[in-house]
Amino acid sequence: MASCKTSRSSSGSASVYADYQENLNGSLPVYPDYQAQLIGATGSSQTASVEAVNAELELMDEQAIQKNRSEPYFNGFSVLIFSGISRDKAFSVQNTLLSDFPELTPEMQYQQPMYLVKVGKFALKIEAQKTFSEVKNQFPTARIIQDRIQRKEFESIIESKNNAEGEN
Repeated sequence: MASCKTSRSSSGSASVYADYQENLNGSLPVYPDYQAQLIGATGSSQTASVEAVNAELELMDEQAIQKNRSEPYFNGFSVLIFSGISRDKAFSVQNTLLSDFPELTPEMQYQQPMYLVKVGKFALKIEAQKTFSEVKNQFPTARIIQDRIQRKEFESIIESKNNAEGEN
């Protein structure tokens, strides 16, 4: 007959293993003590290093700010209310928008052969979401689009250049 052998309790108890010890120090990896190195290092060189990095970061930030200020346009978002080839429909949508939402300032653009009616100039898409949700019920085809937005500091400069070019 084949059967499993019944298990019997072990003859020893836990007290037999109470004084068992195993030394694994020989097989464990050894890591350098970095805290001792930090305590042993002089604080002045570490502080000077941090100050040097901070100075470099501040210089890079200032250069990035100056570069951004020198560019007349930035990438942002607008709410596109109408896009089509009908000039009359574009003016109609613009007038409807002005009458229904007087707090919004629609802007019409002509990009051959399309007329575009846009609202708002937003740096972040989430900022455009509020305006989009307001006009969505009235204009179901409205959507948020990426747009190149002219900085306010450059509006008068670029307009005067455009006017000067037309005076030939």
